[in-house]
Amino acid sequence: VLFITALIITADQISKSLIKSTMALYDVIPVIPGYFYLTYIINEGMAFGIDLPFGIGTLFFSGVSLIITCFLVWILWCERNNNLLMRVSLALILGGAIGNLIDRIMSCIPNSSYTGVVDFIDIRWGVHKWYIFNIADSAVTVGIILMLFYSFLFKPKVQPTHSIV
Repeated sequence: VLFITALIITADQISKSLIKSTMALYDVIPVIPGYFYLTYIINEGMAFGIDLPFGIGTLFFSGVSLIITCFLVWILWCERNNNLLMRVSLALILGGAIGNLIDRIMSCIPNSSYTGVVDFIDIRWGVHKWYIFNIADSAVTVGIILMLFYSFLFKPKVQPTHSIV
């Protein structure tokens, strides 16, 4: 399943590099007008544009992402012999976490061209618009959905500890 993690990281970083090299910041390219656009933005915060004041957001979220990434590696190691669906969901979440962590770490390096996480997938439905995101965000979301599906589908049956006499 680590192949899935590597695939997500590679696709995420290549797509972000292509966006950065072919679009100017805030450019919008309609792919399917009214529904799907490529919109180049930089997210200096976390998911859904959550940020912290005084410029500490990037450093804070980098630290949090690093801790979460280490935790996911440990969980994936512990689950290595368990259900494939659970391992795939963890691999997707890990790939997405590392993909965005790379951007965050790069933005902490002085004179780097990175200033935050590159987001570019822009989904709209008429006047309704969702947050702009990237492949890493998508992998995390799909991984969480699969994990929830697994937890409800394979929920262990609870046996009563005592009987009524």
